Amino acid sequence: MLIKHAHIVSDTEYTADIQITDHIISAIGQSLAPRDHEQVIDATGAIVMPGLIDVHVHFREPGFTAKETIKTGAAAAAHGGFTTVVAMSNLKPVPDTVETLKPLLEKNQTDAKITVLQFAPITHDLHSDQVVDMAALQAAGALGFSNDGVGVQDAETMYQAMQQAAKLHAPIVAHIEDASLMHGGVINAGPVAKKLNLPGIINQTESSQLARDLELAAATDVHYHACHVSTRQSVDLIREAKKRGVNVTAEVSPHHLLLDENNIPGDNPMFKMNPPLRSRADHLALLEGLQDGTLDMIATDHAPHTAAEKTGSFKTAAFGIVGSETAFSTLYTKLVKSKMFTLKQLIARMSTIPAEKFDLPGGHITVGGPADLTIMDLDTPYTIDPADWFSKGKNSPFIGDKVNGQTLYTISQGQIAYARA
Repeated sequence: MLIKHAHIVSDTEYTADIQITDHIISAIGQSLAPRDHEQVIDATGAIVMPGLIDVHVHFREPGFTAKETIKTGAAAAAHGGFTTVVAMSNLKPVPDTVETLKPLLEKNQTDAKITVLQFAPITHDLHSDQVVDMAALQAAGALGFSNDGVGVQDAETMYQAMQQAAKLHAPIVAHIEDASLMHGGVINAGPVAKKLNLPGIINQTESSQLARDLELAAATDVHYHACHVSTRQSVDLIREAKKRGVNVTAEVSPHHLLLDENNIPGDNPMFKMNPPLRSRADHLALLEGLQDGTLDMIATDHAPHTAAEKTGSFKTAAFGIVGSETAFSTLYTKLVKSKMFTLKQLIARMSTIPAEKFDLPGGHITVGGPADLTIMDLDTPYTIDPADWFSKGKNSPFIGDKVNGQTLYTISQGQIAYARA
């Protein structure tokens, strides 16, 4: 494959041609000539960036295929410009043994045109206090360990898990939520919850367990990764822990960067997610944390549900929204076009830094590096329409928004995973 007139935005910004041989970028230069039988893509007017990387998606297979499958989830990610994603383990059966993990890893390879990596759970069946055999699961192919969706409620269990993961140099990827403080909450505890007469979720549901985990991470020197950070208190805790030398990384979701509780238009479950949309002060703290590096990266927490599960009220609907197909466009439109972030900064937080922190291929455009590339049209505005999506899930608060940032091609390991028709 030969990409002509590529305006490359990576560590630096320049225009050149990119030649791909097998799965590798074999040459970058001016006026490269196409070889026999080589596919040529003219990228004039577009930008070419390292393929996006998402360390937090839910593909729902096995067990919940009415919501999503590996095939539809990976296609949605490719449509959004992602070349590598990491899937969570809240599945049925939970992949907590080698016997249940191996078929899932194989299906991730056969059913996806992008790279789909897999987290295994921290504990058996997610809800137990019995830590899995991490060494065996890592040897079978698990990237790391996460009980996303429920979190680890027992401190001793988390301490044991961190000790085991530290020996294996494997990350603990934490859903931080103290279940004893949830009290049936469905929305942020604040004025909007009171106005809608809905039970609220206090910030300390997240930050109190994060404080516990950071102390345990300091004691074990594990790579501890905090999922979907949503509160000002959490940002402060992570900032202080990094100053103390704790081996912590953290992600923030697009919806928490773009929305707060004041954007919720009444009892509309398209705005119900966990953690919930927080206050304006929390929202601003997340943006500041992403700017100063306290929050390392952006991850979608792509969480598809059926239409029936996302209708009705906050009280009865499922938590979660989809994000793979809207993440880059919404973030580019609202953060880069407003000059809050540069395009390079956004790409770093959606590609380069996730690759570095989780030791993944990609994140840069270099000769000899993997041919994981996203070609994006930044100039043509369009309206977000779920009819255009590949995901089974249509649950998003961004439907109808006018945005820029449309994927033209997603190239994963030298093969076209998505091409705009």
